[in-house]
Amino acid sequence: TLEIGEEKDFLVRIRYRQPLQEATLIRKENGLYILFKEKQKGITPGQFAAWYLGEELFGSGVIKN
Repeated sequence: TLEIGEEKDFLVRIRYRQPLQEATLIRKENGLYILFKEKQKGITPGQFAAWYLGEELFGSGVIKN
Protein backbone atom coordinates (compact mmCIF):
# COMPACT_ATOMS: atom_id res chain seq x y z
CA THR A 1 0.00 0.00 0.00
CA LEU A 2 1.27 3.44 -0.90
CA GLU A 3 0.98 6.14 1.74
CA ILE A 4 -0.05 9.69 0.80
CA GLY A 5 2.92 11.41 -0.84
CA GLU A 6 4.63 8.12 -1.66
CA GLU A 7 5.45 6.92 -5.19
CA LYS A 8 6.65 3.62 -6.65
CA ASP A 9 7.58 2.28 -10.09
CA PHE A 10 5.39 -0.44 -11.62
CA LEU A 11 4.60 -2.01 -14.96
CA VAL A 12 1.10 -0.91 -16.00
CA ARG A 13 -1.44 -1.81 -18.67
CA ILE A 14 -4.68 -0.06 -19.52
CA ARG A 15 -5.93 -2.43 -22.23
CA TYR A 16 -6.36 -6.18 -22.35
CA ARG A 17 -3.25 -7.77 -23.89
CA GLN A 18 -1.45 -4.42 -24.09
CA PRO A 19 2.27 -4.84 -23.46
CA LEU A 20 3.19 -3.72 -19.95
CA GLN A 21 4.34 -0.09 -19.81
CA GLU A 22 6.80 1.48 -17.36
CA ALA A 23 5.08 3.95 -15.03
CA THR A 24 5.24 5.54 -11.62
CA LEU A 25 2.23 5.42 -9.31
CA ILE A 26 1.86 8.45 -7.06
CA ARG A 27 -0.49 8.50 -4.06
CA LYS A 28 -2.12 11.83 -3.27
CA GLU A 29 -4.90 12.73 -0.83
CA ASN A 30 -7.52 12.65 -3.58
CA GLY A 31 -6.44 9.48 -5.39
CA LEU A 32 -3.77 7.46 -7.10
CA TYR A 33 -2.08 8.88 -10.19
CA ILE A 34 -0.19 7.01 -12.91
CA LEU A 35 2.65 8.78 -14.68
CA PHE A 36 3.70 6.73 -17.73
CA LYS A 37 7.29 6.86 -18.94
CA GLU A 38 6.01 7.04 -22.55
CA LYS A 39 2.90 8.85 -23.76
CA GLN A 40 -0.22 6.67 -23.97
CA LYS A 41 -3.04 7.14 -26.50
CA GLY A 42 -6.77 7.02 -26.00
CA ILE A 43 -7.05 6.70 -22.23
CA THR A 44 -10.70 7.21 -21.26
CA PRO A 45 -12.65 7.29 -18.01
CA GLY A 46 -14.17 3.92 -17.17
CA GLN A 47 -11.18 1.90 -18.38
CA PHE A 48 -9.22 -0.11 -15.83
CA ALA A 49 -5.53 0.26 -15.13
CA ALA A 50 -3.68 -2.75 -13.74
CA TRP A 51 -0.20 -2.50 -12.23
CA TYR A 52 2.30 -5.28 -11.82
CA LEU A 53 5.52 -6.02 -9.98
CA GLY A 54 7.25 -8.26 -12.49
CA GLU A 55 4.59 -10.69 -13.73
CA GLU A 56 2.49 -10.49 -10.55
CA LEU A 57 -0.64 -8.34 -10.46
CA PHE A 58 -0.21 -5.88 -7.62
CA GLY A 59 -3.36 -3.75 -7.98
CA SER A 60 -5.94 -2.23 -10.30
CA GLY A 61 -8.49 0.54 -10.44
CA VAL A 62 -10.97 2.41 -12.59
CA ILE A 63 -9.64 5.42 -14.50
CA LYS A 64 -11.53 8.63 -13.66
CA ASN A 65 -11.14 12.13 -15.03
